[in-house]
Amino acid sequence: MPRAVGGVLVECDPSIKAIISRINDQHNHDIIIEDIDDEHVLIKKDKHEELKALLKDALRDTVKEAEETSESE
Repeated sequence: MPRAVGGVLVECDPSIKAIISRINDQHNHDIIIEDIDDEHVLIKKDKHEELKALLKDALRDTVKEAEETSESE
């Protein structure tokens, strides 16, 4: 018997969606319910806050790497 799962629709740029997909892969595919298109993804409602924190950390690391690369040039 199918069960309904509560979800949150996330709209984002394709680059951010790629990071969300990578985070989902690292967490045993436990975050994304449905990959809708290049700019939309449906995530589990109870993972929303966790994903926001993980995404914030990932973006912080990405910005830090970009700054280090530009300083070395």
